[in-house]
Amino acid sequence: MAFSLKAESRKETTKSDIKQLRIQGRVPAVVYGEKIGSAVITVDQKELVALLRQNPHAIIDLDMPDGSGKQPVMINEIQRDKLKRERLLHIDFHQINMDEPVKTVVALEFIGEAEGAKEGGIVQIQMHELEIRCLPSQIPSSIKVDISNVGLGDNILVNQLSVPAGIEVKSESHDLVLTVLAPQKEIAVEEPANNEEKVGQAETSNEAATEEQPV
Repeated sequence: MAFSLKAESRKETTKSDIKQLRIQGRVPAVVYGEKIGSAVITVDQKELVALLRQNPHAIIDLDMPDGSGKQPVMINEIQRDKLKRERLLHIDFHQINMDEPVKTVVALEFIGEAEGAKEGGIVQIQMHELEIRCLPSQIPSSIKVDISNVGLGDNILVNQLSVPAGIEVKSESHDLVLTVLAPQKEIAVEEPANNEEKVGQAETSNEAATEEQPV
């Protein structure tokens, strides 16, 4: 699924100019590719944030301000404010060829309840995204991982994932995706109670010994 984003041309170069753009809700950006070369642009902050929330690795139909129309691009790099992560400082887009494979990452979507979790196990997800290579039109919004049959002590590796035809997995085949840990046994704490009992007995013995001593 492609998302649309409208770009505007940018001539501002000084820090104060860039700051003013951000105040106006625009994010400075650069787009480059074989067909369009390199261009400095701005995009709407709110639209871009909404897009990133849905799929930060999606194909974007970027409507260029130079009259070349919509160009398919992907995000190459994002610079964020260190304190406010949703405040975007700069974006790099790169133009893609829809007829050539691209390397990207796609979210893993875990479905079902692990059998081991029903027995008290703890599900630990080690990998949330999978690196893949395929044609841009074949990039899925997510890859589903059914964990229903994962028991206590079991795990899922990358090479056990089921991916759609035409997609090449680039992540290491033996990387751990998910595991179900056995629950830790509770250790009964009896000693403090025994110690308190012993202390009580000792105090009683001391009192009795004191009463028996001659004055």
